Amino acid sequence: MSYLLIGNISALICDDCIEPLANARIRVYLPDIRYPDQQNSWAKGIFNDLRPLTAKDVLMKADRLLAEAPLDEWGNFSLSWEEVHLFTEPLELDLCLDVMPGKTGSHQPRNYHLSNVVLHWKRSSNGYLGAYAYVVPSASWNTICRDAGSWVITGTVRHYQRKEGQLHLKVQAYNAISGKMIGEAYTNEFGRYTIRFSRKDLYSGHLQPVRQGRTNMGPDVYFRIYNDDRLILSENENNAAASERQDLPPCSCLNIEYKSSAVRRASAHINGWISDMISLTAGRRKKREQLRMAANYR
Repeated sequence: MSYLLIGNISALICDDCIEPLANARIRVYLPDIRYPDQQNSWAKGIFNDLRPLTAKDVLMKADRLLAEAPLDEWGNFSLSWEEVHLFTEPLELDLCLDVMPGKTGSHQPRNYHLSNVVLHWKRSSNGYLGAYAYVVPSASWNTICRDAGSWVITGTVRHYQRKEGQLHLKVQAYNAISGKMIGEAYTNEFGRYTIRFSRKDLYSGHLQPVRQGRTNMGPDVYFRIYNDDRLILSENENNAAASERQDLPPCSCLNIEYKSSAVRRASAHINGWISDMISLTAGRRKKREQLRMAANYR
């Protein structure tokens, strides 16, 4: 009898942004018959709190492994196995993160228990079909990213007079502590950008600041935004002094508003100043010429 399990696993960066766990792996295990009471209590809910597993934990249950499959770029998976009876007992589902999204942070396998669940199987011509989805809560995902030394900043870029996000803009994030750019990205069709970087990218060649209240050891950030090659927002270290821009946690959401007219006004002011200087210089040259001709006439 064939079993096919399909589904998706993603994580919340913040309340309004979810990311698929691309390149991760999902594992399905038979229940541990040594602890039936514990299995039954876990199976009362579909989801349980995500908890880390040690390498020893994974090794000790290797003999109960039913199937394993990778997640695609959208966090989707499909795995199958053969079994001679219908599953009515809970199955154990685990997640393995070989690399973090964007391949940032330290590269080492990280294993987590997802849940013990009795799946609802639907009979088909080829066997039984089941589905499972899990979204890692933002608090848990923030902890996982911190342990891996992996940072992600996301948000929406808007013009201050418009509600919709602006697409195809290049967003650059700078670390005010070092003055160096830590990452860049382009906004998508909804005006959302996502910048990823590692802890090692933050303080290369600089001492990591240790100050009271800096619990995340994250950067203080400011931004520059370009529309093609035209600079439409230019911030500096003063902008990074805002409370929401300091010591960013590994999963951060920063929405940005810009005023493109400010750049145009500055450009117009400079052009006007140059024009005035040209006119003034030309006027003085003409006056000097008139005085020279009058002197020659005398």
